[in-house]
Amino acid sequence: MGGPGSGKRWRSGAKLSTDDVRSIDVRRWAREGMLRPGYTGSWLWLRRDEVTSSIDLRAEENRVILAYQHRQKGGEWQATEYPVYISRSSCRLGGTRPWFVCPAAGCHRRVAVLYAGSVYSCRHCHQVAYASTREDAGDRAARRAERIRRRLGWKPGFLNGKGDKPKWMRWRTFGELSKEHDRLIGSAVEDMAQKLGFAHRLRNS
Repeated sequence: MGGPGSGKRWRSGAKLSTDDVRSIDVRRWAREGMLRPGYTGSWLWLRRDEVTSSIDLRAEENRVILAYQHRQKGGEWQATEYPVYISRSSCRLGGTRPWFVCPAAGCHRRVAVLYAGSVYSCRHCHQVAYASTREDAGDRAARRAERIRRRLGWKPGFLNGKGDKPKWMRWRTFGELSKEHDRLIGSAVEDMAQKLGFAHRLRNS
């Protein structure tokens, strides 16, 4: 029996994009002080102010220990705990930048983001593509709007309308995100109309 990442890699399916899979970002964890040795806590994924998933972690020197429950294809839940090492590179203006070292067997790439699976690993090991590689301008606008909707805890899909402000969010931040959401939806709808020929008909009606 090997350690985390031994055996086959986690083929989530080449059709998945990075937006389809939960992820952890070393840059955000660094900003939140979660890489500081001795730190212990949890990282939560929320929808409508309700926790949909979580991962426990504790930080040690040059690594974080991840602990969570997972299951495959409807099987039994299994407790998993393993280290993810942190590498650092020098910045041009001083200081260092942290990177996750992908824990998948035979990988060890330095990456900013790891994606969820039986083991958190880089997008290469998961064989997921960046969503932007398959998008045009309208698709990108719609995806970014959906990202804002998730952050605000709104129901997916702009046809469902806008929701309320999350209790924990400042009104100024909520206003900026809501305004940006509307701008992106406008761009996405305009692009869709152009694809279907509606824009030309409206201008000539």
